[in-house]
Amino acid sequence: MGVRLRQIVTNQLTNALKFVPAGGTVNVTLRRDGDWAELRVADTGPGIPAEDLPRIFDRFFRSRTARADGSGIGLAVAAELTAAHSGTLTADSAPGQGATFTTRLPATSSARPRKPGQSPRSTP
Repeated sequence: MGVRLRQIVTNQLTNALKFVPAGGTVNVTLRRDGDWAELRVADTGPGIPAEDLPRIFDRFFRSRTARADGSGIGLAVAAELTAAHSGTLTADSAPGQGATFTTRLPATSSARPRKPGQSPRSTP
């Protein structure tokens, strides 16, 4: 695994472990979806408030549920690295229900890069 891909994975796992409470869980799945590889990291942490979700990939943004020891740059870097590899990084969350981060990267040379915000299923 390349250094940058390792950084994407490490960031997601570190974030999940940081926010999951004692006794909580972090589930990691990796699967192939056609020409794409999908990494999903889901935790049972406090979740992300809906008003914060649109900004969590912005540099230096920290949700009000964030712990004091973060800089607010990790998710932004992971999203930028994912985009540089022609992939997407998305988040799904609800307060009190944890968070799920999904990284989709081309698994084959026939996978077509997408425009930012374009759904993986709507790729022409």
